[in-house]
Amino acid sequence: MDPQAHIGLLSILPATLAIILAFITRNTVFSLAVACFVGVITLGNGLMGFPTLLKETLGTTSFSWILLLELFIGTVIAFFQRTGAIQNFTAWVERRALTRVRVQLIAWLMGMFVFFSDYFSPLFVGSTMRGLTDRYRVSREKLAYIADSTSAPVSVLIPITGWAVFISGLLIGMGPIETAGQAMGVFLNAIPFNLYAWLSVLMVGLVIIGIIPLFGPMRQAEKRAQEEGKVLRDGAEPLVGEELTEIPAYEGARTGLLLNFFAPVMIVIGVAVGTFIVMGSAKTMEAFLAAAVFLGIVMRLQGIPFNDIMKTAISGMKGVMPAIIILALAYSLNQLSKDMGTASYIVEISSGWLTPSLLPAMTFLIAALVAFSTGSSWGTFAIMMPLAVPLAFNFSSDALTPLIYATVAAVAGGGVFGDHCSPLSDTSVLASTGAASDHIDHIKTQIPFALAVALFSLAAYLIIGLTL
Repeated sequence: MDPQAHIGLLSILPATLAIILAFITRNTVFSLAVACFVGVITLGNGLMGFPTLLKETLGTTSFSWILLLELFIGTVIAFFQRTGAIQNFTAWVERRALTRVRVQLIAWLMGMFVFFSDYFSPLFVGSTMRGLTDRYRVSREKLAYIADSTSAPVSVLIPITGWAVFISGLLIGMGPIETAGQAMGVFLNAIPFNLYAWLSVLMVGLVIIGIIPLFGPMRQAEKRAQEEGKVLRDGAEPLVGEELTEIPAYEGARTGLLLNFFAPVMIVIGVAVGTFIVMGSAKTMEAFLAAAVFLGIVMRLQGIPFNDIMKTAISGMKGVMPAIIILALAYSLNQLSKDMGTASYIVEISSGWLTPSLLPAMTFLIAALVAFSTGSSWGTFAIMMPLAVPLAFNFSSDALTPLIYATVAAVAGGGVFGDHCSPLSDTSVLASTGAASDHIDHIKTQIPFALAVALFSLAAYLIIGLTL
């Protein structure tokens, strides 16, 4: 199918069905599977269309990358628990005279510190801080919100991340932008206009310290955690296997916080950031592989038997399988949405609204709808940048003006918002995994806060468009 073609209103059927079923049934796997099946039937591919879709989607380099990344992350987290590293980190942090608010602020700051990867950040923050937040009766939903809102929103604001390289790469060849350096300059100038990302990160801090009061389902979740001591609601299904959450520390091993926690974390950060600087691409998966190998060697030297190390690694891989299954089906649904022209349809029915004064606001709105429907912020960038930015250059007579920067930022922020709130989003899945939260509970409690920020951003873009 032509990338610009679509099948009309039916093109939004699978994504809409997946989202509705996810909230009704609270079972993301079932909802995604049904949506994919209905989609292939709608395309006329028959009963065999479903397994064919899975084979074609999952047999790709992009899915293999995230599969290996998840497996290595699961292994590292399992090693952390088997060596008692997380428990030791929890004890080390607790000696700093913490309060419930300070524990949450630490999680917030950690999320911003691990800015280089929106995949690593929510998993690292959630798995590392979960013991502390449980002890201080912070709901798993709240922890997942903190981890999720300091991952993609931070990554899209930092010019030395894969996000910056991807977005600036899309801008080359548009208007007067001819080189990568010029494109990065546009990205840098667009950062102040990326209102959704800035406000998302800020709102988390304001919610934690109580300046913005809790509301909606999050308020109920926090009330339950504080008054009943239940960090999960009754009947919740945490998006991580028991193999990963219930690994006890190995008795008698000579483990230490430096070698078993801080060193592997610095290996991950060092390899990811170092490869980005030297090679222009952060090798996150390779960074976790290096950390897992390092930890395995250290554990053996510390007296943990080889068979126990391998068994722990397998347990870690099993523990992330629920997330991998959801990601596999989400990738399949995303491919199905491309085949059906979901994004093209949304853009086409919205194109008549775009005027110079409304361009930033409408760009943000359309990007948010596309990202929410597909669960992919990067896919949204790839679709919306070639549509909205040339239109902005047409309005500005090919000059680099604030309208250009605001439009680029609106695409970036809208993509992050939709990806932030969609139950189909990989980063939201990873936030639920790291926090060991029920995935739909995480989405339901996060949406009101994300929507409030989005509405404020939309209003601000309207004002910006009118003043420009």
